[in-house]
Amino acid sequence: MEKYDLTIIIPTFNERDNIENIVESVSGVMHDAGIITEVLVVDDNSDDGTIEKVREMQEKYSNLELIVRYDDHGLSQSVTEGFYKAKADIIQVIDADFSHPPKMIPEFYTSVAQDGNDVVIGSRYLKGGDIENWPLKRRLISLGATFFGRILFPEITDPVSGFFAIKRDVIKNAVMKPRGYKILMEVLGKGHWYQAKEIPFVFKDREEGDSKLKLSTIIDYILQCIDIAVYSFKHHETNVWQEWKKIFKFAAVGISGIFVNVGLLYFLTEYFGIFYLISSLIAIETSIITNFILNDLWTFKGNESRFSKKWHRFVSFQFVSVMGVLINMGILWALTEFAGLYYVISNLFGIGAAFAWNFLVNRNITWKKI
Repeated sequence: MEKYDLTIIIPTFNERDNIENIVESVSGVMHDAGIITEVLVVDDNSDDGTIEKVREMQEKYSNLELIVRYDDHGLSQSVTEGFYKAKADIIQVIDADFSHPPKMIPEFYTSVAQDGNDVVIGSRYLKGGDIENWPLKRRLISLGATFFGRILFPEITDPVSGFFAIKRDVIKNAVMKPRGYKILMEVLGKGHWYQAKEIPFVFKDREEGDSKLKLSTIIDYILQCIDIAVYSFKHHETNVWQEWKKIFKFAAVGISGIFVNVGLLYFLTEYFGIFYLISSLIAIETSIITNFILNDLWTFKGNESRFSKKWHRFVSFQFVSVMGVLINMGILWALTEFAGLYYVISNLFGIGAAFAWNFLVNRNITWKKI
């Protein structure tokens, strides 16, 4: 059996109009780059002649392999089967419709083979990346999916990208449950990886054929996010569990801040006779300071933050915390006055929203990794 440097997986379903061009393109790019490549087409039993076209092309390309899947159709399922049938230790995934530029594959390969990255992702949202020819509806859906994905993987700007390369070891022994179109989410959520890199690219809409985006795709994605989150509670070696740990620590620090706030308010008012509103301001600021210190030393310990100086991080944390208080008060007021909710219930909603704001913004700004 020939030894390949790279396996390129091309999932297909009714892609006759594209398959010959994409195979020729990736083969030419890899030949010029001097990378010995297996091209693996994984087809969901197309009925438009895609399978016959690939078999015809196999007479020309000795490195072209075909898998036809007759059951459990789906892009993620096809890519996953490709993972386990690939002959190389480095695997690249690319769409058949030229949404992803084949000319970038050697850069992905180098980032894995030479730079030591476990996962390399083509990002539409990193500086230099973009999306061409997409209507507003699809852009909004994509941004929404990316937002939910970044809750699980805050360091990744495009966790739902379909253009990526991985080491085979990333998915070795991983309990994959592929569904829908976002296979990268499954890889990031259940695979074993430590170092990831993103490379900006311009996503271009399909050159031929029809888009396969449906309502069921959105539902599958939501179920996938839930499944990955639940999976992490049983598999603490995953990156998602590391993120849960930060959330739990952040919540614990927040609870400690409540005790500091209430205790200092009572102490200053009762024992020093300070007017309670002034005592409250001092107590709030003190709790913000103690929360910052604990988060800096414990919750986000080890993060090489974009703010190299501690006082820069503190200023950011202070601003976010003040905004969190305003969000809490605003929701408390709005739900009580206009929705008629009992003020205690309104306050709980406000606390929840403020906590989400404080964690997400601090995680992605104050302690965002370089």
